[in-house]
Amino acid sequence: MKNLFRPKLIDTVRGYSAKQLLSDFVAGVIVAIIALPLSIALAIASGVSPEKGIYTAIIAGFAISLLGGSRVNISGPTAAFATIVAGIVAVHGVSGLVLATLMAGVILILMGLLKFGSLIKYIPCTITTGFTAGIAVTIVIGQIKDFLGLTFAEGTHAVETMEKVEAVAKSLFTFNPWALLVGGIGLAILIVWPYISKKIPGSLIAVVVGAALVKLLDLPVNTIGDLYQIDGALPSFAFPEISGELIVKLLPNAFTIAILAGIESLLSCVVSDGMIGDKHNSNTELIAQGVGNICSGLFGGIPATGAIARTAANVKNGGRTPVAGIVHALVLLLILVVLMPFAAWIPMPIIAAILFVVAYNMCEWRSFVKLCKTAPATDIIVLVVTFVLTVVFDLVVAIAVGMILAVVFFMKHMADHTRVRVWKRDESNPRYKQYPENICVLEIDGPMFFASTDKFVSLPDDDGIKTVILRMHDVPMLDATAMKTLFAILHSCKEKGVRLILAHLGEQPLAAMNRAKFIDALGTENIADMPSSIASLLSLVDFSTLTSE
Repeated sequence: MKNLFRPKLIDTVRGYSAKQLLSDFVAGVIVAIIALPLSIALAIASGVSPEKGIYTAIIAGFAISLLGGSRVNISGPTAAFATIVAGIVAVHGVSGLVLATLMAGVILILMGLLKFGSLIKYIPCTITTGFTAGIAVTIVIGQIKDFLGLTFAEGTHAVETMEKVEAVAKSLFTFNPWALLVGGIGLAILIVWPYISKKIPGSLIAVVVGAALVKLLDLPVNTIGDLYQIDGALPSFAFPEISGELIVKLLPNAFTIAILAGIESLLSCVVSDGMIGDKHNSNTELIAQGVGNICSGLFGGIPATGAIARTAANVKNGGRTPVAGIVHALVLLLILVVLMPFAAWIPMPIIAAILFVVAYNMCEWRSFVKLCKTAPATDIIVLVVTFVLTVVFDLVVAIAVGMILAVVFFMKHMADHTRVRVWKRDESNPRYKQYPENICVLEIDGPMFFASTDKFVSLPDDDGIKTVILRMHDVPMLDATAMKTLFAILHSCKEKGVRLILAHLGEQPLAAMNRAKFIDALGTENIADMPSSIASLLSLVDFSTLTSE
């Protein structure tokens, strides 16, 4: 249990200095300033009120830094959750979102306790790149309305991405040039500012400039205060209504949230490990992410995970221990209490511009294009299908179909590379020695599993063959279906009076055969590990003269 759950905070307490405290404090304050506009924007993109994004950054950020397996990981709301959260809120309301977040938290804790931290690596990059690019596109589509200042017709139902596309197309005539002007200025600041200063986040400058423009010039542009009731109160505990029917309905969404949280948080940990030369504890991180999401849900927040950009900012500004993440949460708490009412002044086009930049930074379009140019056709299919399904349908469908396709293509690839070859004598070999033609040597190359059994299900049909040798040096594994086939082959050999010999068995195939009692049925005298052993069994055969083709 010690290695399973050991928060990094415990390891960093020893030798902690006042100098490091100052560095962590400065980094925490800077990250909080970066997280403030992002948390508000991501909450709005998720279909909830702005303060819920701040609640998430405070509560989940604090809990995960306190208990997490990384020294520097910063957690909070991220763009990866925006689409799925908005869908849950639209169908099941905020109460349904809270329940889904709690369920996801429990799943994450179980993943950590069951040591699933290392299993995240088995999700192909084609799927993560596909759905990440898809999420980026859905975020952009969702923000076109506010960036252009469009007004949807009364009664318009625009929850799904394709519904939003249709609603935008029908509402283009309501375009507000002032909204585009403010949004354009904000977008220009976000693009140019990093070249001017890396200490002050461009999103904060864009928010201040945009709010000043709209307020001082009295521009007819929607602000957060026009659309949302701003609440600067402290988050309060609220337990959601629970029913078996609702749990069943939300279970797929909860699993998707948990998987996304696991992938993104562990990816953030891996990136930060490379930046500071440390190694995170993946299972501890998953447990902490689970606790953080449960706490976030119970206190009015939304799903949270490790945020790569905020984590990188933490490292670059001197953060080296979880204290920086704790400071970041406490500073946001202070901002919530003191400055939250001013959030009502933030123009919606500025929020849209911020989310455009977030979407661009997360889309990994270079990786997407590179995969399309260099990856095998099956990988490209998985990539494109996952991307399209994320945009057209939702993340749950995209990940499920993407994983099924990836598994099917992988099995086909493995089956295609499993070969059964009949050894033949090389007449041109001067050392050639005649051996009886009633001996057949088969070499199996590749895994023996259900998708490849058709290649070795039958033996050469020759009445003159009295001994069959299966050479299995290059068989890394075999499954239950392959074992059943071997039993069938053995039964067929016995019926025909043919002796079956297995040579060069690997560790896994031999263990599987012992468990299935196949060795007992075959006879240990028919198992040979080395060519010399086979030669002793078949004194008429000199295996040094055999070649395969």
